[in-house]
Order: sequence, then C-alpha cells, then structure tokens
Amino acid sequence: MRSFVVMEYFEDYVPGSTHEFGTVKVTEADIIEFAAKYDPQPFHVDPAAAATGPFGGLIASGWHTVSLMMRLLVENYLSPVASLGSPGIDELRWSKPVRPGDELSARVTVVEARESKSKPDRGLVRSRIEVLNSAGDVVCGMTALNFLLRRP
Repeated sequence: MRSFVVMEYFEDYVPGSTHEFGTVKVTEADIIEFAAKYDPQPFHVDPAAAATGPFGGLIASGWHTVSLMMRLLVENYLSPVASLGSPGIDELRWSKPVRPGDELSARVTVVEARESKSKPDRGLVRSRIEVLNSAGDVVCGMTALNFLLRRP
C-alpha cells in the first residue's frame, strides 16, 4: 500500500479511483488512554469489566477509530497543498469492534468530484472511506465531503 498524496489538486481526485493505505496498530494502552479522556464506558477503559461485557473484551471507542482514520487520511489522502477542509460527513457506521492488537488501514474510493459554481478556484470531492482491520474486515465507514483547490 502506498500514499496517494504528493502534491495533488482537485483534478487528481478521479471518480471511481480507489486508494488503499495505512497501517496503524491499536494498543490496549491507546484504547484506554483515548477512552479515559473522551468515552469512558467500561468496555473501553476497564479490561476486567470489558471481559464480561457485551463485546467479550476491551474495544476501542468508535470515536477513537474515526480519529485514527483521520490521521491516515491526512497522511495519505488529503493534499497538503489543496485541502480546504470539509463541510461534513454522511453515513458514519461502526460495523465491527476494534480490539487491542488490530492493525488498521484505509480504503478510499472517490465517488464524485465536481467543480464549484460559485468559487472557480476549487471543487468538492465526495469519498467513500472504509477502515479495515488486518483480516480485511470493514470496521468503520463513512462518506466524506472535502473542498480542494484546483490546480493553479
């Protein structure tokens, strides 16, 4: 797997193209540290309680998974010279738990790329983003919108 981003612009995000990249390893300490700050439910912060809980063990917060996904996107997909932020996401789903020891990667498919009618220096890219564990199972997915500068 390789990084898509070098110095890409709106024109380089071609509908139908798919990019795979990553990985990031998830540790028990990372899960507990994130959850203790932001999502302190027992199945995220207490291995003993998690063992008897609904998931049969410690799992990462979905928000932790999304944070790791964002890191992968920034490092590998969103262009540092063209990214202008995002007006939002759609259809965020957590389909499988992320557990200590999982290695996550990302798969991004460009769904749509359209030029802005009001601001000709940019376009809007709609991407389907999936986070996969090392077994290839999708653990999280969403559709993201991103504003990107056009090539000067």
